[in-house]
Amino acid sequence: MKGSLPPRMKVLYITTLNRTGGWLAEAFAADSATQILLEEVVGVTSALAKLRDEVFDAVIVSHEPPVLDALDLVEGLRAGGNEEPMILLGSQRPHEIDALCYEVGADDYCCVAETTVRGLLWKFARAIERHQLQRENRRMVQADRQRLKQEHLEAQRLLEQQRLLIADLEVLKNPTATSEQGDVLTEFDDCLAKAATAAVDVPLNLPEPLVNHYRELLRTYVIMGVGNLTNEMAELSELLAASEVSAQRALQLHVTVLEDLVQGLGSRSARHVMNRADLLVLEVMGHLADGYRQRYFERRNPPRQKSLPGFDSGSAIRVAA
Repeated sequence: MKGSLPPRMKVLYITTLNRTGGWLAEAFAADSATQILLEEVVGVTSALAKLRDEVFDAVIVSHEPPVLDALDLVEGLRAGGNEEPMILLGSQRPHEIDALCYEVGADDYCCVAETTVRGLLWKFARAIERHQLQRENRRMVQADRQRLKQEHLEAQRLLEQQRLLIADLEVLKNPTATSEQGDVLTEFDDCLAKAATAAVDVPLNLPEPLVNHYRELLRTYVIMGVGNLTNEMAELSELLAASEVSAQRALQLHVTVLEDLVQGLGSRSARHVMNRADLLVLEVMGHLADGYRQRYFERRNPPRQKSLPGFDSGSAIRVAA
């Protein structure tokens, strides 16, 4: 909780024989702001063993070079993976050593002649809070990376399914005549697998301006969404119908462009892109189907030349006679 000290803290005090921690324990006991469980060790070897076997909320390192150089000790502990909040305690003025403390990974420095017990407690509390936030931030970053990785894997899986759909359309368009040689379902599965493999390698054979136009349309559609590109969608469907692009080729164009777009996302989310892309291809197929239906209707019912006013078919025959 912000603005309050932890009710209890377990602190390790690393010191030398020249300065034992009895005075520090008495000072903490005299200040009843929080309960401090202080454990004292002498020397680097004992400190390493203690940190290996137990968990502490904070660590105080007595800075008494050359007997105990707290800067070297903290730097080594950080390099070894110790993440406990560490505060140095010495006799030097803060402005003389503060920068060096931060550079080796210590959280703060306290001068014995200038620091109060309550001030030292608050330094503990702030250091503990900062390390907790750092751990939480690392967990969130890792979780976000895992989420993005799963989204990209899901996007790849959806692209594979769309390729299989293209292969399915290819099989329906070109059915095989080898069903006598074995089980029909087995042959169909083999044919589908071959078509799926071939669908990835078959070139689009579509005009490059059309591919680029669809690529830009997909990018714009991802940003703007449904209903904002009505005119552009109508123009695209008319262009595809005029080029006699089949539904299979249109889907192959979509998958090719979408795959390039998803691979270029890097660490960004792929779920939004895939959702918008699904809506786009659905709208494209709807426009394309309407375009072909209109063309089929026009071929079945071609326009006829009407007679001029005042002329009927009988009078036209008599004039010709």
